[in-house]
Formats: sequence, C-alpha cells, structure tokens
Amino acid sequence: MAEQQTAAASGSRKKWYQAVPDPMVLIFIILVATYFLTFIIPAGEFERVTQDGRTVVVPGSFAYLEDVANIPPFNIFVAIPEGLISASQYLFIVFIAGGLFHILQKTGALENAIGVAVNRVGVERRNVIIVVGTFIYGFFGVAVGFENNIALVPIAVLIASAIGCSSLVGTAMAVGGIGIGFALSPINPYTVGVAQGIAELPTFSGAWLRTLLVLSSLALLSLYICKRVVKMEFEEPDNAEALSKPLNEYHLSKRNILTMVVFVGGLVAMLIGVFTRGWYINEIAGTFLLLAIIIGALNGLSANGIVKQMMEGAASVTAGALVIGVAASIQVILEQAVIIDTIVNSLSAMIDGIPSIFSAIMASVVQGIINLFIPSGSGQALVTMPILIPVADLVGMSRQLMITAFQVGDGLTNLIVPTSGGTLAMLALGRVSYAQWLKAIMPFMALVYVLAWVGLVIGHLVGY
Repeated sequence: MAEQQTAAASGSRKKWYQAVPDPMVLIFIILVATYFLTFIIPAGEFERVTQDGRTVVVPGSFAYLEDVANIPPFNIFVAIPEGLISASQYLFIVFIAGGLFHILQKTGALENAIGVAVNRVGVERRNVIIVVGTFIYGFFGVAVGFENNIALVPIAVLIASAIGCSSLVGTAMAVGGIGIGFALSPINPYTVGVAQGIAELPTFSGAWLRTLLVLSSLALLSLYICKRVVKMEFEEPDNAEALSKPLNEYHLSKRNILTMVVFVGGLVAMLIGVFTRGWYINEIAGTFLLLAIIIGALNGLSANGIVKQMMEGAASVTAGALVIGVAASIQVILEQAVIIDTIVNSLSAMIDGIPSIFSAIMASVVQGIINLFIPSGSGQALVTMPILIPVADLVGMSRQLMITAFQVGDGLTNLIVPTSGGTLAMLALGRVSYAQWLKAIMPFMALVYVLAWVGLVIGHLVGY
C-alpha cells in the first residue's frame, strides 16, 4: 500500500518544465517585472547621428535624463495591444503560413511528397535524415536569414513524423538549424554586415572563424537531436502534423506533383525577392498568401473553400501568434521608460578591466543580455557596436573578434529569449510550447556556448 502511494505521488509530481506557467503568463510576469525595473533604472540616452542612411550611436555621448515621468501602472495593460501592433508582421505571417500549410495538408501533396521521399531513403536511416535536415535548415539560416524562414517549420515537423519522431524533433531541426545558421553566419547582412560597416572593416571579412563555428555548431546540434531530443518525453498536441498512413502506401499523383512544383516555385521566387529586391516579412507573407490561393484553386477548392481552409489553419496557430504580440509589449515598456540605453551603457562598462583573453567571452555574455531588450540583430548592432568597438581597441581585442562575440551573444540567445518574435512564431507553427522548447534546448545551449567561447579564445590567440 505504501509503495502504491509512493508511486502515485511520484507519478503526480510535476516535472520542472510542466510547472512552468503558460507562455502568456510567463511573459506577462516578465512584463510586470520590467515595469518595476523602470523605477530602479534611471532613464538615459545616447546621442545619435545619421550615417549612410543609418542611425548610429555616438560613443561617449550617454547622459541621464531628468524629465522622464514614471509610467502609470495602467500602461502595463496598454502596452499589450501596442505590442500586438508593433509585432503585427510576425502575427500575420504566422496566420498566413498556418493557412497555407493547412491547405497543403488537405491536398495531401506535401504529405505524399515527404512520405515518398522518406520511404525511398528508409526510416532506418533516421539519424541521416535528421543530420541532413538540420544542415539544410542551417543553410537557410546562413543564406536567407531568421524570420524569412518562419513558414518552413511545418515541413520539418512532417519529416519528423515520417521517421517516427515527435513534432519536437522536427521543430528542433528547423528552429535550431535556422537559429544556429543565422547566429553564426559568415555572411549575415543584418548583423555582420552592419557591424563591420560600423567597425570600418571589409564586408564579410574574417569569415573563416564564423564558418568553422557554424559548421561545428550544426554538427553538435545534429548529434544532440539524435542522441537526446528523439528520446525525450513529449506530449503531441491534438492538432500536430502527422502522417496519416504507412510509408509504403504513399505515392504522388500528377496533381500532387503540379502542386509541389507551384509550392517550390513560390519558395524560389521568395528567395529571389529576398536576395535581389530586399523582401522581408510582409513580402514573404504576401507570397505565401498568393501560393495558398493558387494551390487551393489548383486542387479544386472554391473561393469560399480556400477562405475556410485558411481560417482553420490560422485558428490552429492563434495562441502561438498572440504570444508574439504579448512579448513585444516588453519592448514597449522599455522604450516608454527610456532605459534601454542605460542598460546598454552599464553592461558595456563590464567589459573594461577584463583580461583581454576573456574579453570576447564577456562581450558575448553582455550582448546576450542586451538581446533580451533589443531583439533585433541589426538594431542591436547599431546601438552597441559604436560603443563596443572603441572598448575593443582599449582592451586589446581585435574589432573582428568583437563582432564575432556580438554574433554569438546576439544570435544564440534568439533561440531562448521570449522577446524574439521570430522564434515564438516558429514554435507556434511547430506546435511546441515555449516551456517544452526550453526543456529541450537549454542543455544544448550550454554546450554550444562552450563551443563558441572556445572558438573566441582560439580566435584571440591566433590574432583573428
């Protein structure tokens, strides 16, 4: 009897990640904590000037402000709709992508294509599929960007289902691969390009260290998914993407093939727009909306039918999409209180006095903290690089290494900070909650940070 009671107590005891509040509650707690910080951290601001069409900070120009009023408590609640408005582009692409992939699921084309492909490769080569998939998504992160790949997450979830894994595995392949690729990309125009412009270095110079870091980190992520994530307990949501029949029963009809040609053609058009015309979230969302209409019509859906399927797909990701807007409210409070520059100035001072061999590690830690308050990579570069490049000169760190430290701190933390709209959007499409994601990814974050820090130290020692 006692043993049964002990077993029951053990079974009813929640694990730490099950005790984590709902993402909405967690982010609201952070929002309230941020509000109280505004009474502790004094308002301050850097002077800014426009150079080559970009607004940059003037180093050494920080000054405290005396005439900034305290924020009324009611603004905590007002900040939420304001955050929803400021993050609207992320919400819309999640809704539209959810609708598009719902239509693709109804046509059966995407499921049939993945089923046929996995059947030919063989489920027994599951680890090979995971490794290849992770590196492919990593390549998209390197070459295309972070938010630009939001809509590709459901494909990885279906691939994971085809090889007998949970949607968590597919989400780890996609979000982890894209995140690592973007974070350590040797050719990232949003972070490396902007930062090297401020540091007066040749664009994308010093790519060898970043290339080694991104390849080794993607290899580490692949190993981590194969050895740990595939074995993790994960309760599939009711609306999770999954294959509907055994692999050997899948085949592609002519309409399926035509549907996939249209879909892949749309992706190619999107990439061309990103690289040649500066497309970003809104243009990509528009592309997916057009694809949804064309694919729906191609598969015999009426106008009303397309709208119905789009609405059903959008409804399935509503909770995850709204989390993005609530998270954006944190930024609203910080901007209203004018304390972002104060935080940046104080954190930047932490690097002074650190032995030069550890300065890059400290710089990455500082940038990781700042990323919680300035989740935009290019925005963070414009704010912090004018301050930290002179700091690098003073402590004997090369400017190139400071930029790589900035990449490590800014990029890697995108995978875990609740203020990263792109990450929350991807989790919404992968049907993985923020708490489940933290449980899965946090051990890997510790490993990849150690790997990146070793790379930074080696970079310093070889005069990078």
